[in-house]
Amino acid sequence: MLLLGIDLGTSSIKVSIIDAQTNKRIVSAQYPESEAPILSDRPGWAEQDPRSWWNFTKLAIQKAHRSGLYDPKDIASIGIAYQMHGLVLVDDKQQPLRNAIIWCDSRAVDIGNRAMEDLQGADFLATHLNSPGNFTASKLAWVKENEPAVYAKAHKFMLPGDYLGTCLTGEINSNISSISEGVLWNFQTNSLSSTLLDYYGIDEALVPELRPVFSNYGSLKAAVAEELGLSLEVSVNYKAGDQPNNALSLNVFEPGEVAATAGTSGVIYAVTDSLLYDQESRVNTFAHVNHQQEKPNLGVLLCINGTGIQNSWIKKISAAGYDYDKINELAAAVPIGSEGVRILPFGNGAERMLKNKTVHAHIEQVDFVRHGEAQLWRAAQEGIAFAFRYGLDILRDNGLHPKVIKAGYANLFLSPVFQQSFAGVTNVSVELYDNDGSVGAALGAGMGAGIYGSREEAFAGLQRRAIVVPEAVEHYEALYQEWKQSLEHKLSNLI
Repeated sequence: MLLLGIDLGTSSIKVSIIDAQTNKRIVSAQYPESEAPILSDRPGWAEQDPRSWWNFTKLAIQKAHRSGLYDPKDIASIGIAYQMHGLVLVDDKQQPLRNAIIWCDSRAVDIGNRAMEDLQGADFLATHLNSPGNFTASKLAWVKENEPAVYAKAHKFMLPGDYLGTCLTGEINSNISSISEGVLWNFQTNSLSSTLLDYYGIDEALVPELRPVFSNYGSLKAAVAEELGLSLEVSVNYKAGDQPNNALSLNVFEPGEVAATAGTSGVIYAVTDSLLYDQESRVNTFAHVNHQQEKPNLGVLLCINGTGIQNSWIKKISAAGYDYDKINELAAAVPIGSEGVRILPFGNGAERMLKNKTVHAHIEQVDFVRHGEAQLWRAAQEGIAFAFRYGLDILRDNGLHPKVIKAGYANLFLSPVFQQSFAGVTNVSVELYDNDGSVGAALGAGMGAGIYGSREEAFAGLQRRAIVVPEAVEHYEALYQEWKQSLEHKLSNLI
């Protein structure tokens, strides 16, 4: 029996086929090989065509099939992980009405800020654990305000993973974890937020049907099963945002456990059993995949927009002909501190941990005689690690003090420079595992379909690849304080 995991990322769609008996990955495939474009017609905007996600998903699945390593008819269940906080609007024929407004889009920041000012008297943070910010509900309010003809045609709104599930099954549904991403869940009443729906004037009929995270979201449409060579009996049994799913893939479920990822964006995700919220909403609390009213489990999410996207941008403009392994090798030859070069990695829209301010990226202290590409490459990775430390201190201010952080051996965590910088500047050990979002989605599908009798059974094969212990802590601390001073100077000069 096989499981199919789909990870709808910003850059590509990745799929993995897992043997449910051994929990081992048979094959993974992604499409496209190069990074999918982000459409940005105006500063601060970020969109993608949801129909391209569906096309890429089919191409990735067919690419995996061509490996010949399994029989597609043996796939029993599908799980979906997806880029969080996006907005997809469809008509009554389930066709997208416009491009998806994705996670790093900043157009709704002012709408969310106004909502927070007006709703604070109603104890909004205490009940919703987040400000409306530029999350999904605020993006929907932006469409209602600025594109009324589109809004009038809308049958349902969805998160990106919900849309992919609809393409597979023809059913429109979601879950509490996903809806809480949009700040549309009231944790005090354990119900859909009438407060924010009423404030924005959003019709509750636009909200998808809600089901448990681990459940049956529908069986494959006959045409889809035929096109992809799958059985008609296959169902979608799990959907979760990429960060709750990343935590799941690392077996991070219980209070006190912490996961991290450093893909296009960077995240630290800490599980708590408290209705915890940051007074300034710089970090955000959502329902974790195993959250229940009688046993709260919430994920406190620190997000940095500009991590892997900065690394890829630096590569694109300065490392023609080099792959990431070569870049990491040359960066490792440069001493800690990048010989004075300093980078602030905030060039991907408004940053929640910086109170929704847009700081932009900055490259500082470059000496044209002493510095070259290698110093730039190391400074990029150190700057990203320092941004993680800045966010981790916000989590610490809110009572979360991780002793170990788990991460998949992927993306920036493949780089020894980044591993060492992250552990050194945070002074926290990092455990690395051979797992990723698509594998996590497959395991989640097995749990949702009842193929695994317990969580322990689902993660029996998870093995730690390495542990990175903090080194040169005092050196990194001194460099971080200089970096922080530069960031706070930039923040103080923003209007």
